[in-house]
Amino acid sequence: MTSEAKKISGYILLSVPTIIYGGYFLLTVLSGQQEHLQLTDFQKSMFRAGHAHAGVLVILALVVQLFADHVSLSNGWKWIVRLSFPISAIAISFGFFAAAVGNQITKPTDLIVILYAGIVILILGLLTLGVGLIRQN
Repeated sequence: MTSEAKKISGYILLSVPTIIYGGYFLLTVLSGQQEHLQLTDFQKSMFRAGHAHAGVLVILALVVQLFADHVSLSNGWKWIVRLSFPISAIAISFGFFAAAVGNQITKPTDLIVILYAGIVILILGLLTLGVGLIRQN
């Protein structure tokens, strides 16, 4: 494991307590302990999706750090791969939450654009990593 992979992985791992807290908050919402918030079913679903995507994408971002050590790409493209996955994890998860914030929201707000931006960043990282791995001899 390169020093770059170790450093980025360390930063990614430091984000996990926020996901843990989000899970705790979601558990209190779904168990009825946050009824004063008066969240709609849509908002609860979006919060659940945001939390699930955060967990899965952070694991993927950690795995990618190992793959990035072995791709046939320039250093600049390697950094795009290394950073696109954790950035997309943040943007996609935040997009779910941001698009559902407000009183009695029943459909995504204009902030859903954050989610779509995160998807574009994720696709960029996936395609770059895939090409770099295929080019590897």
